[in-house]
Amino acid sequence: MKIDTKKLGIALAVSAVALLILLIFVKVNVDAQAAFICETVAANNIDMFSCPAHSNPISWLLVSAFGIAFLMLGAGLYLFLMPMKEEKQEFKEVNLSKLDEDEKKIYDLLKSKEGSIYQTDLIKETDFSKVKVSRLLDKMEQRGILERKRRGMTNIVVLK
Repeated sequence: MKIDTKKLGIALAVSAVALLILLIFVKVNVDAQAAFICETVAANNIDMFSCPAHSNPISWLLVSAFGIAFLMLGAGLYLFLMPMKEEKQEFKEVNLSKLDEDEKKIYDLLKSKEGSIYQTDLIKETDFSKVKVSRLLDKMEQRGILERKRRGMTNIVVLK
């Protein structure tokens, strides 16, 4: 089952905004209660260090909840705005009637490997010699069907 990242991003962002709105109401309510407690403590001439509103860990919990909500919002926006990966890569149109059997074998193998394969893997999978594969790739490269890119000690063969 494939997940639609755009829909997931929208759902995550909407739920994050709803959570942020809820947290704002909770924060306002907690601040009002803390202010009332502080006023009551001050009215009774009790030391402010013994005020329960100042030793309550709720502020750290709210900061953590806001942080999680903003992370959710960021993740949702990222999923919504990130580009979709293409399902199928389009390759240059090739007239297969102009290819001989060995070239068709290489072309079909490249298409089945999503358009790229290491030259050494091509040699292994076709059971052709290194020289034969190199010559076939030279001909196909001259026709503009594929290109070889150097990768360390080997080449990667890529369909155009």
